[in-house]
Amino acid sequence: MNFHPATPILPVEALAKSVRYYVGRLGFKVDWQQPHVIASVSRGRCTLFLVEGDQGAPPTWAWIGAGDVDALHAEYRKKRAKIRQRPTNFVWAREIQVEDPDGNVLRFGSDPKDGPHGPWLDMRGARWMLGADGRWTRRPASRRKRRARRVKTP
Repeated sequence: MNFHPATPILPVEALAKSVRYYVGRLGFKVDWQQPHVIASVSRGRCTLFLVEGDQGAPPTWAWIGAGDVDALHAEYRKKRAKIRQRPTNFVWAREIQVEDPDGNVLRFGSDPKDGPHGPWLDMRGARWMLGADGRWTRRPASRRKRRARRVKTP
């Protein structure tokens, strides 16, 4: 059995708005589309299906291999894409996280660089650090965040 590359299906609320974002901010091109239903967008060998109102619930995550996430980060900053996490070194890759208008997260990864590993940003926004023992532990909130949690609203 020979498998072909996977094509992630990302649920979106407004297909036209999402297509504009993927083309204008993320540098994808439209391969084909059926308005208000589905579109296929691609960049290089990566293809994504954007589906309006069906096939899952956001946020969905997809990992996409890239040649150089630092260069991609610079490109996306110029285009004002929503960067969820700046380039960060991990054991498996150097990654950035980019969010689309529906909260779907694209994790772009390239080869890791020498140096320390950074915190992992999970789906809830919590940061995790890899310890010397190989286990991931949640980092405590910053002092400002702890203080904000203590403030009670009327």
